[in-house]
Amino acid sequence: MASAIQKITLSSSRDIPFNKLVLSQANVRRVKAGVSIDELAESIARRGLIQSLHVRPVLDAEGKETGMFEVPAGGRRYRALELLTKQKRLAKTAPVPCVVGDAASGILIDEISLVENIDRAPLHPLDQFRAFQAMRDKGMTEEAIAAAFFVGVNVVKQRLRLASVSPKLLDIYAEDGMTLEMLMAFTVSTDHARQEQVWETIGAGWQKEPWQIRRMLTETTVRASDKRAAFVGVDAYEAAGGVVMRDLFQSDDGGWLQDVGLLDRLVAEKLKAAADEFAAEGWKWVEAALSIPYGASQGLRVISSTPLDMTDADQATRDALQAEYNRLSEEYESTEELPDEIDQRLGEIEAAMEALDNRPVRYDPAEIAIAGVFVTIDANGKLVADRGYVRPEDERPIEPDGGDARGIVEDGTGEPSAPAIQRAAITIGGQPAPAEEDEEDGIKPLPERLVTELTAHRTLALRDAVASHPHVAMTALLHKLVSDTFLHHPATGALEANVRQVQFPAQAEELKDSPSAQSVTDRHERWGDHVPAEDEALWDWLVALDDDNRMELLAHCVGYGVNALYERPNPYGGSGVSEHGLKVRLSQADRLARATGLDMAQVGWRPTIGNYLGRVTKARILEAVREGAGERAAQLIDHMKKGDMAKEAERLLADTGWLPEPLRLAGTESDLAAEPADQDGGDDALPAFLAGDDDEEDPADIEEDEEAMIAAE
Repeated sequence: MASAIQKITLSSSRDIPFNKLVLSQANVRRVKAGVSIDELAESIARRGLIQSLHVRPVLDAEGKETGMFEVPAGGRRYRALELLTKQKRLAKTAPVPCVVGDAASGILIDEISLVENIDRAPLHPLDQFRAFQAMRDKGMTEEAIAAAFFVGVNVVKQRLRLASVSPKLLDIYAEDGMTLEMLMAFTVSTDHARQEQVWETIGAGWQKEPWQIRRMLTETTVRASDKRAAFVGVDAYEAAGGVVMRDLFQSDDGGWLQDVGLLDRLVAEKLKAAADEFAAEGWKWVEAALSIPYGASQGLRVISSTPLDMTDADQATRDALQAEYNRLSEEYESTEELPDEIDQRLGEIEAAMEALDNRPVRYDPAEIAIAGVFVTIDANGKLVADRGYVRPEDERPIEPDGGDARGIVEDGTGEPSAPAIQRAAITIGGQPAPAEEDEEDGIKPLPERLVTELTAHRTLALRDAVASHPHVAMTALLHKLVSDTFLHHPATGALEANVRQVQFPAQAEELKDSPSAQSVTDRHERWGDHVPAEDEALWDWLVALDDDNRMELLAHCVGYGVNALYERPNPYGGSGVSEHGLKVRLSQADRLARATGLDMAQVGWRPTIGNYLGRVTKARILEAVREGAGERAAQLIDHMKKGDMAKEAERLLADTGWLPEPLRLAGTESDLAAEPADQDGGDDALPAFLAGDDDEEDPADIEEDEEAMIAAE
C-alpha cells in the first residue's frame, strides 16, 4: 500500500505593530547602492503595502518568544515603512501585514532572505508597455502615469510608442523573435502595414540591424534638417497637413517629413512669393531655384550699387559696440581661454557689428530695368538673393537722340527719367513660373555625363590649388607661352593661356557650395573690390602693385584658365577636342595636381548618392566599398537592392577618403609624343574607366528599382 503524500503547511499571516518589528541581521541585502527607499515609501503612501513582510519570532536565551519579530525577507519594505514613521506619516504602532514563519524551522533564515530576493520573475517589457497603454486608455494622462511611477514623461511617451507598434510585430517581440532595439526602430513609423512590410523583407535574413529598419522606414522621406524643410519650416509643413515621423529613442535632427510632394510644393510656392517680391522692385528677370549652378553668372555684367548711409543712431550703436569689443579684447588679451560668458558676448558683438556693416544698397533704376536676380536657398535653408546681373542680350546700345547706354530718356524737362517699372520674367527651377489667375554582373564603364561632373569638381579644385601656388601658376603660364612660341604644339593642354574660363557643360548640384567654389569666389571678390574698371587705370594699378601681390593676382587669373574636364573627343576634327588633345589635357592636369599637392578628398569631395553612388552599377558600388571600407563592409551590402546599397555605401564611405578613378591622381605621368595621335583610335586610347562608355543604366538595376517602387506602393 502506497504511503500518503505529506501535505504542505503554509505559514500563517497576521498584523503586527510596526514597533514590534526589527530588521534581521541575516538579511542578505546589504548593498544600498541603486536601492531607492524614497520611491518605495511614496508608492506605499499612494497604494498601501501590496506585499506582506516575512518575519520570525525573536527568541530569548531560553528559547521563548520575546514578542518582537525579525524581518529576514522584505528589508526594503521595512526601511520604507521606517522612513514613513520618521516623517510622521505612519504611526509607530500601525499594524503591518506579516507572514510569520516557524522559529523552530530547519530552514535557515539566510535561505529565506536570499530566495525572497532571487526567486522572482521580472515583468516582460511588453507587459509594462501594455499596462501603460491600458492606464492611458482608462483616462490617466501621460504626466499622471509618470508621476505615479516616478519616471520622466518622456519615458512614458517611449513606452506608449512601443506599445503602438503593429500587434503582429509585438507578438514576434513577445516570443523573442526580435530585440527591444529592433522594436524601438519600428516606432519611427506609425504605418502598421509598412512596418510589417519591412519585417517581411528583412525578417528571414541575417541582417536585421536597427539602423537598417530605420533607413527602410524613412527612405521615401525628407529629413527635417534638409534645406527644403528648413526653408519652409516644419511648423508650416505640418500646418499644411504634412506628417512628421519622429524617433523618441535616438537623436533624429527633428524627424522626417513624410509627404515629399507637399514639401516640394510649399518650397516652390515660397520661392515664387520671394521672386514676386523682387519682381516688384522692377528687375527685368528673376531666376529662382533650389540651387543655382556654379558659374551661372559667368559672362553677365554686374551692375554697381551704392550702400545706404548709416544713420546717426546706427553709427552711435556701431561705435559703442566697437568700444566694448576693444575693451573686452584688451582685458582678456593675456587669458589663454576666454570665460564662456565673455566668449559668447564677443560673438554677439561681432554679429551685431556685421549686421550694421551689411547695410542695404541702392541701384540705379535704369540699370534695374535691364538686370536680374538669382534667388536660391543655401545649405541652411536661408533665402539667398544675388542681385544685379545683366545678360549680354539685354545691354542697351547708345542712343544718339535722347538716350544713353543705360536707356535713360529725357522727359522734356532736360532731366533724365527712369524707365517705368516692368514685370519681371520669373523662372522657378529653370521653368517659367505659372501665371496667376486674375543589372548585369561585372564592372561597367562610368556614364560620360558623370565623368564630366566629376572632372568639373576636379577642375574647380585645380583652379583653386593653382591660384594658391603662384610659383606653379607662373611655371604653367611660362610652359604654355614657351610651347606656343618655340615648339608650336597644336594641343591646348590643361591651361587656356588667354585665361578663358571654361564653362562646365554638366555639374553636380553641390558644386556651387563646395569648398573649392567658395575659395575661388571669395578670392575673386576680394580682388574684384580693388581692380579698376578703366583700362588706363588698370595698367597704372598693376604697375603700382608689389611683387607679392602681382604674383598672387597672376596665380588667381591663371587658375581661371585651368581645364581638367573630360569631354568626348571629336574623331573628325573641327570643334571640340581631339583624342590626343584630351590625353594632353588630362596628363597636364595630373601634373598640376602633383605640383600643388591637390587631394580631392582633402578639399571636401565625398561620394554620395547624387554625385556618384546612385549613378553607377551595383558592381561599381561594391568595388568602391571594397576599396574604401574593406571586404567585410562590401559583404554586408552585397545582397541589397541598388537604391538601398547606394544609401548604405554613402554611410560606409563617408570618412574613408575614397575617390573614383576620374578624381584620382595618376600613378605616373605619361610621356606625350610630339606627333598627334591617330584620329581613328579606338576605345583603348581612352581612360580605362571610360572605355566602351555606355550612358544606359544597368537593366538589372532598372528592374530592381521598379520592384522597389511597386513594393513602396
